[in-house]
Amino acid sequence: MSDALKQIIREEGNLALPTTLYLHTQLLFNREVSWLEFNRRVLEEALDPSQPLLERLKFLSIFSTNLDEFFMIRVSGLKEQIEQEISDLSPDGLTATAQLKQINARLLPMVAEQMRCLKEEILPQLSECGIIITPYRALPDRERRALNDYFMENVFPVLTPQAVDPSHPFPYISNLSLNLGVMIEPGQTTLPGPTSRMTQPRFARVKVPPIVPRLVPIGDSGMEFTFLEDLIAANVHILFAGMHAGESHVFRVTRDADIEIREDEANDLLRMMEMELRKRRFGAAIRLEVSSTMPGEMVRYLAGSLNLTAEDVYTVDGPLNAPDLMALYRLDRPELKDRPFTPSMPAEFRSDEPVFDVIRRQDVLVHHPYNSFSSVVDFISTAAIDPDVLAIKMTLYRTGQDSPIVRALINATERGKQVAVLVELKARFDEENNIEWARQLERAGVHVVYGVLGLKTHCKLALVVRRESGALRRYIHIGTGNYNPTTARIYTDLGLFTANDAIGADATDLFNYLTGFSRQTQYRKLLVAPVNLREKMTELIEREMEHFKAGREARIIVKVNSLTDTKIIRALYGASQAGVPIELIVRGICSLRPGVEGLSDTITVTSIVGRFLEHSRVFYFANGGTEDIYVGSADWMLRNLDRRVELMTPIEDATLKQHLKEILEVGLRDNVKARRLTHDGSYVRVRPEAGEAIVDSQAHFLSYYSSNSFEDTLNP
Repeated sequence: MSDALKQIIREEGNLALPTTLYLHTQLLFNREVSWLEFNRRVLEEALDPSQPLLERLKFLSIFSTNLDEFFMIRVSGLKEQIEQEISDLSPDGLTATAQLKQINARLLPMVAEQMRCLKEEILPQLSECGIIITPYRALPDRERRALNDYFMENVFPVLTPQAVDPSHPFPYISNLSLNLGVMIEPGQTTLPGPTSRMTQPRFARVKVPPIVPRLVPIGDSGMEFTFLEDLIAANVHILFAGMHAGESHVFRVTRDADIEIREDEANDLLRMMEMELRKRRFGAAIRLEVSSTMPGEMVRYLAGSLNLTAEDVYTVDGPLNAPDLMALYRLDRPELKDRPFTPSMPAEFRSDEPVFDVIRRQDVLVHHPYNSFSSVVDFISTAAIDPDVLAIKMTLYRTGQDSPIVRALINATERGKQVAVLVELKARFDEENNIEWARQLERAGVHVVYGVLGLKTHCKLALVVRRESGALRRYIHIGTGNYNPTTARIYTDLGLFTANDAIGADATDLFNYLTGFSRQTQYRKLLVAPVNLREKMTELIEREMEHFKAGREARIIVKVNSLTDTKIIRALYGASQAGVPIELIVRGICSLRPGVEGLSDTITVTSIVGRFLEHSRVFYFANGGTEDIYVGSADWMLRNLDRRVELMTPIEDATLKQHLKEILEVGLRDNVKARRLTHDGSYVRVRPEAGEAIVDSQAHFLSYYSSNSFEDTLNP
């Protein structure tokens, strides 16, 4: 431990005090750098030769997609701070300029390693397996002629070359589009017109049309391809008749895609969101990616035209926009992918017993993707057609396309039930989907609202009101993930079905808060942000400190996606200083620095990156032997605790609590896909000790749910 850090700890004293840790680079990891380290772990999965080839390609694609969003949102925010001369420092005390420099320094080697892996390992090995991408110029004449015919019939008609001269300004380059840059010079025979007066080379841009497949098939095998941009480049002279076209070079622009809504000025939030989405297309350029073959003069010209600096340019020695290669993943080559699995139905729902009878008798926990999401769809679909159901209320954050949940809600409305849905229009990059669903629901007669002023509604809650024996009973589903059947197959999430009266009453109060002008400040069992969630989490951490000091059982295990909230981190540091064992499973960003003497000796941080995206949030407190466990939608971030409507529910059934504890314990024992965060910010793979059992937590649960019933696995 450095002398500076020792001095900080001496000065701070009891870190459980309710203040922040701002501006302490020694106490916190930078959020942006921590995110890059998460994406490095994604890249490491692609680098792992034990992975099936197409799965490695998938992780390379995810790495690139993650980076696109990072630049569109996080980097754009830092650049905006600089442009507006905002001097605010990050929680760890860095300026926006310093953060951008760190991002650039860490990212350049990662991008280079991504392309090396693609060019030297994955594509050659795919070629050995019969999946071949051949450069156009390497093809024999016969195949090139066939491709040229394809070009004239399917590509040439949709191309629009855009030259730059005094009468043609530099064109608008759309976000994330793939483009060719080419220099045009007069030919030997110049036609009359403006081009005849051209005295120097001119830049021209050709957009690679996204409506044409990026991988152009060669022959009839369905397994050999060439890149569309190579085909266009080989025929680019056709676009500039009478001119001489030089070499074509690929480039790509990333733009600011963040949306800022002034809700207090929005009379119609839906319409304002539609307007902002149109503006997103014209956000400022943030990043320029260029092929390694592009001459420096063209790179500088593009950067200058886009108002970018040399630090904003990323030279890529390989195909740009790697996610387009996911077309190969869709090929019918199962031997090159993970073994498929069929999600199981929870044991409680496997009989013909009506779903409401099951939930009325006992709480039911579902663990996706190992348990089928159809249990959730069936819950809503059954409610839609049940004559005794009077009302359905739901929050929808990300529903995906062709949602069976939305269809069920419309069906319920058509059957005369009261249906209220909160559609979060501000769900980033799902705004257009949600606007379309909102309009469809409104046209069907569903009562649609768009959330609470100034807050993003992120909680996952469904409430069904049913008439039974002359009285009303409420059935509730609370989840950690979205009501989206597609992501439910690739995200690990948890859901609780319950008919608990107190939770039902809390759910009713919460919907009154979301849909009306209620300002509920007290809840019986649920923890709701921004009402009581932060206060309760801090209280639970401090309670473990008191238990430990009194010699009672004390332990904290938390599984979240991100941990950046400085007040929560301070409370955890204080608990660690008191001696409480704290085990954190944090998939992505973690600003807490674990394992520091005198500060966080008792804290470990594990990250699991594997086949599925770890997305569930679970909070365990030993509580002197009377264990408390919560699940819900909130990460330990400022935005989740103070700026969003979030929801956590206690798990009270003893069997379910034991099952959740086992889920956490298996994650902590993972020594295949787990990495451990060190005090210096690096992550080290967890490897089994000599004689120790090999534990891949996700593989464990695939086997666990497919081969055993719920009761059998808990009572072997």
